[in-house]
Amino acid sequence: MIIVGIAGGSGAGKTTVARTIAERLGKENVGYLSQDWYYKDHSDLPKEQLEKKNFDHPHAFDNALMISQLKSLKEGKSIDVPAYDFNAHARIEKAMILEPKAVTILEGILILAIEEVRSILDFKVFVDADPDIRVLRRLERDINERGSSFNDTIKRYLSTVKPMHDAFVEPSKRYADIIVPRGGQNEIATNALVDLVEHYAFNESNGHNLQNHISNNFRERMDEKRKK
Repeated sequence: MIIVGIAGGSGAGKTTVARTIAERLGKENVGYLSQDWYYKDHSDLPKEQLEKKNFDHPHAFDNALMISQLKSLKEGKSIDVPAYDFNAHARIEKAMILEPKAVTILEGILILAIEEVRSILDFKVFVDADPDIRVLRRLERDINERGSSFNDTIKRYLSTVKPMHDAFVEPSKRYADIIVPRGGQNEIATNALVDLVEHYAFNESNGHNLQNHISNNFRERMDEKRKK
């Protein structure tokens, strides 16, 4: 199997790229992980302290667990994926079992900024987008999905999101194998990426006798491409 890391600023379009890969390759062939699921538990902190926490720094995540689970998938083992409640900033007991697939996608703003995570990834992708678009998407997500007010979202953006983006996310672009400009709406770049991932996943699986992770329709599609 191969692990594809998709990084980029908050609101850049990482999820769109990830979904495109999953739809093109078939969901039965693709597993999905979000770095957001690995936030550290802060259920013991009062609201005043939570408001001061920096959730956009690499140390905000349980990186040891994430790295351990990525290695387990590489070894062909299933994992119990953690779940996180963003309103309570707490780990919740809603673990999901993720089986090894031909392709596993790890999506997150800071995955390329963490050296040990980078070393596990087979493909490193950075989704780039205009800062204004990213800010608007972040506003919409935090207000509609995470219960944040407009003022709190703006305050968080200025105090931690933008500084951490400049300090960690943007510099991590240099580690990317592929950069997708103009975000998830760049269909040409995204489709080229999907073709590359599909080809590499099939050949990598053949070489490591992991055919059981690839569905029959995936094999047939690749065989048809070889004949053309």
